[in-house]
Formats: sequence, C-alpha cells, structure tokens
Amino acid sequence: QLQLAESGGGLVQAGDSLRLSCTASGRKLYPMAWFRQAPGKERVFVAGINRSGVNKEFGGAMFGRITISRDNGKRTMYLQMNNLDPADTAVYYCAASNDFISRDSRDYQYWGQGTQVTVSS
Repeated sequence: QLQLAESGGGLVQAGDSLRLSCTASGRKLYPMAWFRQAPGKERVFVAGINRSGVNKEFGGAMFGRITISRDNGKRTMYLQMNNLDPADTAVYYCAASNDFISRDSRDYQYWGQGTQVTVSS
C-alpha cells in the first residue's frame, strides 16, 4: 500500500512563499497531484504531474503563482507557492493515482494526511 507524507506547511504572511513536499513510499512511480480543502468547502484540485514530470496540469485558483515538480530519485513531489493570499489558507493534500492525472479527487486512490497552510493578512 502506497503511503504519502506531506510536509512544509505552516503559518505565513500574505505575499510570502512556501514549498510543500510529498514523499511516497516504495519504488513504483505514480501520477500525483496536490489538492486543497478550506474549512467548509470542497476539496479542490491545485496541480498535477505525471510519472516522468514532463506533463503538468494546473487548477484555476493558484494558476500563475505555483510550480509543481518531482524528484523521482527522492520519491518526492513539490509544490512551490508564491505570493500567498489569505484565501489560500487550507489543508493541502498530496494524492497519487494508479492511472493518470485528473482534476477529480475521485480518481486518486492514495492520499496523504494533509498539511495545514495558514496565510495571515
């Protein structure tokens, strides 16, 4: 069973940058993605990356302010977030799929526990 562990969340001020990491167990490579969920709201697709790291997709909420990447040798995916806004406050989840990148959370079989990102104004 694949296990995912996020890190890098925290409390930052508006305009700051933050980099999240997600480390996967095992040797197999999976398409992976970041989602976020604010209190009382649905889980929303932030960005996804395929196995090789060549193909990437981005959701609308943070487009232009984020970079997604992965280091397969370290089994780690990253989300670099810049110019953060209080509206970005959420729990950020790492997810992996057996098949392909998708914007639909139902297409992901594996999830991390999430890391809290709080942006103060």
